[in-house]
Amino acid sequence: MKRFETGLRGTTLIAKAKALFDRRTMAIAGAAALLGGCAVIPGVGAPETSASIPEPVATSTPAPTPSALPTDTTRHRVGLLLPLTGSTAEVGQSLNNATMMALIDANASNLRITTYDTSKGAAAAARQAIADGNRLILGPLLADNVPAVRAVAQPAGIPAISFSNDTSVASNAVLVMGHIPEQSIDRSVAYARSQGRDAFAALLPDGDYGQRAYTALNSAVRQHGGEVKAFERYNRSNTSVISAAQRLRTRGGYDTVLIADGARLSLRAAGELGKGTDNAQLIGTELWSGEAGLTRSAAISGAIFSAVSDDRFQRFSNSYETRFGAKPYRIATLGYDSVLLTLKIAREWRVGDPFPSALLFDTGGFLGVDGPFRFSSGGVVERALEVRKIQGNQIISVSDAPTGFGN
Repeated sequence: MKRFETGLRGTTLIAKAKALFDRRTMAIAGAAALLGGCAVIPGVGAPETSASIPEPVATSTPAPTPSALPTDTTRHRVGLLLPLTGSTAEVGQSLNNATMMALIDANASNLRITTYDTSKGAAAAARQAIADGNRLILGPLLADNVPAVRAVAQPAGIPAISFSNDTSVASNAVLVMGHIPEQSIDRSVAYARSQGRDAFAALLPDGDYGQRAYTALNSAVRQHGGEVKAFERYNRSNTSVISAAQRLRTRGGYDTVLIADGARLSLRAAGELGKGTDNAQLIGTELWSGEAGLTRSAAISGAIFSAVSDDRFQRFSNSYETRFGAKPYRIATLGYDSVLLTLKIAREWRVGDPFPSALLFDTGGFLGVDGPFRFSSGGVVERALEVRKIQGNQIISVSDAPTGFGN
């Protein structure tokens, strides 16, 4: 089980991060010059007091032993469970790097974050994290890993905050922090209803995401009014999505169409649906967020989708690229925001005590790069979403995200 420590007294990074920081030392003056003006941390997440940043040292981490981590008397131990090898390693590293960014931006001398590779077994990673004395787990990334982590962490009384967006694996022991497609669809349907739309249809890819989108559409229509008139499924190929769009266009009877897919296939579908004369309102999902290609096709102009605000993301992305030499995955903000959440709760968390899990369910929520968020009693994140519209060569907000949550 490989383990990588991240803290302001000792930092071990992988891949691109290793290329950025000297293998032995990085003087604090150099770090200040690199990071100056780059901080993206919202003020609410910072600790109440900040200390000067000790000199980080990058070193290779040896194979773990029961005594590998030194005793901490001034820092909370937090385990970060991510895939650092295998097919999702790049995403895992992006999240890993973002947690380090948050620690440095916040001058967080009160946290030690140690990263454990889940690629060879999520349960083993969780067991090692708990054995090392971590009182909170951030991760895992993959929904398939959540049951294994929960089986280890829950009996030990260690809460976990997963980066997954699969609400079916959420509980009060393992919270789900990812961007939830169901919430995006609900917000867009509510907006469409406010614009007088009431006859909904959908193009749905085969598989779990398509089924979740279908269930979410029906739930949103029941809540906000209207009727689901028709839907067509496809197998996520160009020819299949075009055929499904043709079938849906032939059936007609709708004024709004949900396309539950990313930009590439959504553009294909929009081009086919646009051959009709019904002037249907097209709706996308959170998968459209950050997709600049949507502005290069007239077929999808006028479509809407809902997502977290990007007001802070560009600054985050630029800062990340300056530090690590590459653009972050969009999901990397979850790593950053999970640290801000931990720092806020750390104001009421004494070093050595169990993590105060009840504070995760603060109805007032937390503020991060992706805006306000909070957790339900069932462990599912709730986010403040804005509605965006593709208008020619730009994407504009037509309904701003709420700035917070009422109690």
